[in-house]
Amino acid sequence: MVLFAHQDEHEATTALEVAGTGNITKVITRYDDLLRAMIQVVTGARRQLVVTGSRSREPGYLRAIEDTLSCFPDLVHYRVLYGPPRHRALADHLLRLMEIRSPAERRNGVKTLQVGLVESRSVLERHFVASESAAVIPLPSFHGRDGFDCGVMLGPEAASGLVQHGREACAAARPLESITDVRRLPVGAGPDLGEA
Repeated sequence: MVLFAHQDEHEATTALEVAGTGNITKVITRYDDLLRAMIQVVTGARRQLVVTGSRSREPGYLRAIEDTLSCFPDLVHYRVLYGPPRHRALADHLLRLMEIRSPAERRNGVKTLQVGLVESRSVLERHFVASESAAVIPLPSFHGRDGFDCGVMLGPEAASGLVQHGREACAAARPLESITDVRRLPVGAGPDLGEA
């Protein structure tokens, strides 16, 4: 029986599986720390920034994204919405992004702003922010039923996996290519379930 024992064991197939929870650099248990970590990911992005979710509304976080895109013109930004924006602040943010950069423009042969809308209600909404060097995934609160004030911060290997996940999700979504496309979106549909 020892001869075939290896068949019963799960072998790690990727570096991420080998590292396991070693990819978690920090567990976050307070809202202020979660927001600070998300902003840290945004301001540290230089090559790629992926943000997913339709519930963002924190002004400092949204402004950090806008400022970072303004400062680093080669940074490629993917925004994946799962349904229309739940808050006016996010819809306004999307308009400002398109004022900073047109999704039709290319820099060095690459579109540097890609906004996609996942319209299928059967697709679960994902919440995360990821760059080439770090990522934050908000989690339901450890403190009570209604909060989203906790999360995990991930290192570069896991972050690169989430960047790829976001790029693929954006490519599969309906592209929003203009200010007009954003203005046509309904705002405020759905329950409030936190940030991303």
